[in-house]
Formats: sequence, C-alpha cells, structure tokens
Amino acid sequence: MPESRTVRTMCPMNCHPTLCGMKVTVTGNQLESITGDDENPDSKGFLCLRGQAAHQIIDNPKRILTPRIRRQRTSNWESISWQDAFIEITTRLNRIQPEEFGIWLGHGDAATNYGTRLGGLLSRRFAHLYGCQWWHPAMICWGLPGFGFGLTGVLDVHTKEDMSANAELIILWGANIASQPNTAPHLTKAKKRGARIITIDIRRSEAAALADDYYPIKAGSDAALALAMMHVLITEQLVDQAFINKHTLGFEALVEHIQQYTPEWAASKTGIDSNTIKQLSRDYAATRQAMILVGGSSMHKQRQGWQAARAIACLPALTGKLGIPGAGLGPRHGASSSGQGLNTIAPDSGNSCKRIVPNQMSAMIEAMHNKKVKALLLSGTNMLSSFANSTELENALKEMDLVICHDLFDNDTIRNYADIVLPATAWLEQIGCKMTNTHLYFMEQALPAPGDTHTLSQLLQQLAQHFDVEDFFPWDNDEGFIDAIICHPSTNHATVAELREEGGIRPLNIEHHAYTKHDYPTPSGKVEFYSQQALDFGLSALPCFENNEVDSYPLAFRQGRTLKHFHAFYDHGQALPGLSKHNKEPELWLSPEDAAARNIENKDWIRIHNQRGEMEARALVTDKIAKGIVWMRDGWQGINRLTNSAPCLPDAAVDLFAFSAGQSAFDAMVEISKAE
Repeated sequence: MPESRTVRTMCPMNCHPTLCGMKVTVTGNQLESITGDDENPDSKGFLCLRGQAAHQIIDNPKRILTPRIRRQRTSNWESISWQDAFIEITTRLNRIQPEEFGIWLGHGDAATNYGTRLGGLLSRRFAHLYGCQWWHPAMICWGLPGFGFGLTGVLDVHTKEDMSANAELIILWGANIASQPNTAPHLTKAKKRGARIITIDIRRSEAAALADDYYPIKAGSDAALALAMMHVLITEQLVDQAFINKHTLGFEALVEHIQQYTPEWAASKTGIDSNTIKQLSRDYAATRQAMILVGGSSMHKQRQGWQAARAIACLPALTGKLGIPGAGLGPRHGASSSGQGLNTIAPDSGNSCKRIVPNQMSAMIEAMHNKKVKALLLSGTNMLSSFANSTELENALKEMDLVICHDLFDNDTIRNYADIVLPATAWLEQIGCKMTNTHLYFMEQALPAPGDTHTLSQLLQQLAQHFDVEDFFPWDNDEGFIDAIICHPSTNHATVAELREEGGIRPLNIEHHAYTKHDYPTPSGKVEFYSQQALDFGLSALPCFENNEVDSYPLAFRQGRTLKHFHAFYDHGQALPGLSKHNKEPELWLSPEDAAARNIENKDWIRIHNQRGEMEARALVTDKIAKGIVWMRDGWQGINRLTNSAPCLPDAAVDLFAFSAGQSAFDAMVEISKAE
C-alpha cells in the first residue's frame, strides 16, 4: 500500500485578512482528507464551510483538464494540446500590437496566493516587459476604500491579537465577520475581558450577535455618520489637541467645514437618532483604547465609498488614538500591519507598454469597446461576475478578437465569450505562499498536476518564450521566483528552504499596533484632514458627503458575503456540492414593510429590476434589514446587470497608491415585484 503523508497548506478561498491553515492527508497521489491546522497561529484549526468544501475541488468531474478551442463562440469546443493552443495564441496575438493585449487576474485559486499575490506580481512583470496591459485586481473590492484611508494617511491596521488583548471599545463599522471568521474569536476574547462591541450596518449581520449595541444605518450614509461624529467631537471639545497640533494637517479648515454636519442633519441621512450619534461620539472619545474595524469591501461598493473611509480615518486622529495599543483601525480586507511588506519583481526598465489603459473598470471597458484592447488573458476570474454593469462588459467582450481563460472550472465568461480555455492547477497541485497580517505561510505541493493542467507561472513562461520576452524568468524554478518576493525585512528575509525547515510557518517582523512612530504616508508626513492630493485630482480636499442615491427607483440595493459561499468562484459555487447545497438559488433580503407594500410574501419568486437590467431571486422577508434597503450575497449570476459602471474617481487618481482604486459604482437603486 502507498504510504500516507500529511502536508501543511492554506485554504484556497482567499478570504483576506482571514487565511486559514489546513492539513491534508495524501496516500500516493490520492487526497484522503482535509482538516483545519490546529498549529496554525491565525486559524487554530478552524475551517468554515467554504474551507471544508475545498476538498471537492480535487478529482472533481467538472474540472477543466485539457486545453480547448472553438473557432466561433457559438460552435462546439475542440480539445487541443498546449503546444497547439500556444501556436494559435501567438498567431492571433501577432496580428495586434502588444498594447492591444490585456491581462486581468481575479482572486481565484488559479491566479493568486493571497497576501503575497505571487501570480499578480509575476503577470505584471510579464506585461511590463512585453508591453501589454495589466490591471490591478484591488479595484474589485478594497482599492476604493484604501484610496480614502490613504488620502488621510491611515492605511495600516492593528492586528486582531492587539484588538483582543487591549481594545476596550470595538466598533464594527460595516464589518461582517463572515468576511473574516478568524477575527470572531478575538472579538469574543475581548468581550469576555470586558470590551464593549458596537455594530453599524445596513442589516443585522452575523457580527451583530456578538455586539452589545447595533445601529442600523441607511445604505451609503457612512460618511454622513462619521462627519457628524467629527462635529460632536470638535464642538464639544472632545478632541486631543496636543496630538492634533503635532501629528495632523488641516484642523482649522476641518473645524469650519464640519459645522454644517450636525447630528440632526445626519439623523435624516443615516436613520440613526441624533442623540444616539452624540452618545456614540462621546463614548468613542472617552474610551482611550477604542478600535474601529471597517468593512473590507461591501460598505464601500458605492460611488462615495472612498469618502466614508476618508471620514472614518479622521476619527482616531482627532481623538489621539493612533500609535497606541488597542486603538486606531482594526484588521480589514487588503490592509497591512505596520512594517509588513514584500519585494517587487517589476523590471528595472519599467513599464514598456506604449499606451496604458488606466487601472479603472470604466476605462478598461471603454478600451475594449474602442478596440484599443482586442485580446484578453483572464486567469482565476469570472470577469462577468466581478465587474459592475455586466451588460456593458458583455457588449465589450463580444467585440474581443481573442479571449483566453485559465481556470479550474467553467464559468459565465468562459461559456459565453472565451475562444481558448487553458486548464489550471489547484492549490494542492503547486507550491505557493500566503501571508496574513502576522504570519507568512509556505504551501507545499501535495498532489501532482492532473491532466494537462499548468500553473500560471508555467503559462506565463511559455508566453514569454513564444514572444521572445527577455529576462522574464531569471530564476531556476518557482522556488527562486518566490524567494525573490518573500525575502524581505518584514519576513526576516525568508526563503522557501527556510520555511520548509520551519514547518511552513514564520511570524512576521511587524508591529501589532500601527503608527507607533507617527510616520504617516502622506506628503506632509502627518494625518491630513485637508488633502492637497485630493484637490489636485479635482476632488474635495476635506471629507464630505454627497447623496448620490437620487433615483426614480425606491430601494437601495447592496451585496455582501456569507460563510456559505465565496464570490462567484467554482462556477458560483455550484461546482462544489458542499457549497451548492447551501446556495441553491439567490435570495434577496427585504423588510416586512417593503414586502407588504408590494404584496410579496416570504419565499416568493421576485423580479429585481432597474434601468440597466433585471434578475430573479427568492424573497427573504426579514426584520434584520431596514425599510428602503435590499441585500443579497454577492457572486450570483446576473447580479451585476443591476449595478452601475460609472467611475468613482478620475482616471488620473486611481493609481495614486500602489494598489488600484479604479472601482466602478456597485451601488444601485432598484424596484422589486412578484415574478410572473
């Protein structure tokens, strides 16, 4: 009998900042079992339903295992070899200029190792050397709020360990623990120690079960609440003037600006009583170790979402809560701890692309429409599910000369618009690394690559060979390429060989609470209430609130996450039985008042529609959501027929920071009715 062995790895679901450890048991070349890794310092043996379903990726009959091609998108697929696939790809790409070819990676298992983004860094290196387009995937979720935090100068976060040990007041502002389940035990630990927990959200999410107080807020009004809190802090002299004088810029302008944003004004915008806003502000000011955990993506997926981040980031600076344990901002999607970092492998020669299409959803779609981009390589992504206003994207994809998809399973984009499909390896079939806010993890290959599957690294190396891209892969193997990225001061100069010797886990050389040296990443080196950078881009220099929900449709539509799904990965989760059984059909949360006004009962099939499109779903009538708001978990097919592809920021602004903030407006106003 073949000998069994246990291999340490990480969950492929990429729920950053939650990344859970796994132990897989393999006999010969067969996966026997997957369990949580109880030695993992972040997850401590925990695996949610998503992670538990991951074993169904391996040996799944729906896996793509052979390259295939179709001559027309309405014709049947034909199996081909990798060699023939690359002959076809190079022949067709040689008909266009390099800058007319674009690479877009999603967060899927085929494309990325979250926290280290190995695939993203390698594909960007190829694109910059070859001269084609490459777009940053942060625009899908956390890039837009990151822009707001970055303008203010408060990008780094405290760790969950600091929160559980030191925070006395924790405000979960649009933060749903379904997005980061590893945070939940630390919230529980803090609560047992006596910390008070407040949730602010448009719905009573899983996080509300841990909270002492829940404040329901109107969709898109988070900036209004933060501005009103600033009004109370300033007018009632609850600020830390010594901190403000030493570490901030623009306080005098903010004092004058904030007078208009009274709690009474905010009450009508947010739906939160003015007295509640005042008391929340006073409690926050009075608690020295008060920490705010901001939602990683959902609360910001609307046009003014960056303003919410901009305004919330001002609160700890006004009250002197930066640079001390248990305060500041807590862990959120896409954010780093102080001192955390990796090396770049971007070429020294820079980006050779002759005409760069901005890292902006709207700019990408426009370039596709205008034939400035004629071919795409998509890896680990169902692009139709990722982009707002998918109808507009569909029209653009129809015009592509060539769409190449590299993935594990079929999806909407592949079925409707791909010309060539290349089979990808799963996480157990390649080596990799992931990184949380506190630890670096090595992921050993546990199984051979099945069929004709290739890693993204192999795919890009073959592209580089076919196009004579010099110096693309100067390393002997993938271990060398990974070493080039992870050998950084924050990892204590880790290498793959060292990580293997250490059992695949290394603590990071970081600070558990941010900005102890008060070195803020702004032009002034201070927290900027007034941002000249914003003004230079034609944006407001001071945080503000703009009500952009004026629409002829009455219901504010929002999306988010649950513990039972993960975006649209694995063909909307339907390829994995462990997920599909919990996600049989889309459900829309709506209040009893909104349901009664439309003669809708619980479990009715309903039609959700607006001027852009429509979809059908099952009604979930619940008092956990307020009147005037409807909510659905993200990733369902057709959900982005409803959303808005208008840009949230000018093209010139989106690359101010190392990540892209080029998100379209995912907010939407809709109407619902019974489906016929």
